[in-house]
Amino acid sequence: MKAAVLREVNTPLQIEDIQHGNPGPREVLVRTRAAGVCHSDLHFQDGSWPHPLPMVLGHESAGVVEAVGSMVTYVKPGDHVITCLSAFCGHCEQCLTGNMALCFEPELQRAADEEPRLAKNGETVAQFLNLSSFAEYMLVHEHAIARIREDMPFDLAALIGCGVTTGIGAVIHTAGVEPGSSVAVIGCGGVGLSAINGAVIAGAGRVIAIDRVPAKLDLATQFGATDTIDSAEVDPVRAVRELTGGGVHYSFEAIGLPKTTQQAFKMVRRGGTATVIGMIPVGTMVEIHGPEFLGEKKLQGCNMGSNRFRVDMPRFIDFYLQGKLHLDRMIAGRIRLEQVNEALEQLKTGEVARNIIMFD
Repeated sequence: MKAAVLREVNTPLQIEDIQHGNPGPREVLVRTRAAGVCHSDLHFQDGSWPHPLPMVLGHESAGVVEAVGSMVTYVKPGDHVITCLSAFCGHCEQCLTGNMALCFEPELQRAADEEPRLAKNGETVAQFLNLSSFAEYMLVHEHAIARIREDMPFDLAALIGCGVTTGIGAVIHTAGVEPGSSVAVIGCGGVGLSAINGAVIAGAGRVIAIDRVPAKLDLATQFGATDTIDSAEVDPVRAVRELTGGGVHYSFEAIGLPKTTQQAFKMVRRGGTATVIGMIPVGTMVEIHGPEFLGEKKLQGCNMGSNRFRVDMPRFIDFYLQGKLHLDRMIAGRIRLEQVNEALEQLKTGEVARNIIMFD
């Protein structure tokens, strides 16, 4: 099968022919139909987050079940599915206490002494986040997929596999935004736009979008932002405080930088909550002004929107089909696998929210 392989950090992905294994117990072979090019892929390509190489990137995807291994009961060949990087085991403490997105049990991958899921002529190719969707097929654990209705287009379904679930989930699960409250979102890429959309669905009274790219701020208004702030022109903290008379109830950082994390914390009012969605690079520290904690302000992290993805993803599809979720507006282009490096470059410049790789 064709796949986009990263062999060295800070180098372009190479389109290569590699092999996938056969489904083992509790494994599913999925024929990839669509895969989003997400900023998280860029973090691993540029080395901000170390990972064994070579590997196939990609983690935001949808496809069709091609084959199933023994003990698989959830899906059958022909089913349409969305993948999710936060696969769950179902029996660890995190899963049993309702925190499935925090499950990192090793049984979701193959053991080191087993045949790898991906290889090239005997060379092991690492699987990225349990998925590796920049490839024509994915061999995954059955707990890494959610079965969906067949009238949902694959390109739009793929968006739900990461960015949408992360953004909306951060709002409704991690932060628990209340109706009528005020919300600020820093960064209007795919995750930030989804957080804005999620805040509207949650009934927020005011939703403030913050970015340095005017085109993204225009897009944010289409997703429901009531106000926009160009942080290249003004201090976003001061602007938010002026707009809201002291700060928002909830803020969301959707970029992954120390500076914007500090801004998110500073722009919430007393008793407010700042949620960090962005992937801050490994080894990076964030400094917070200690006395502000006396105002009972909270700074919290978020992993994949604290999701329960087999429940959430079908619901998000219903939201889209009901006109509540604006997925069509998020896609900048539909591309071929061979154009993946161009899509990654566009993420670096902040030009687009999402490009979607389409497979035959």
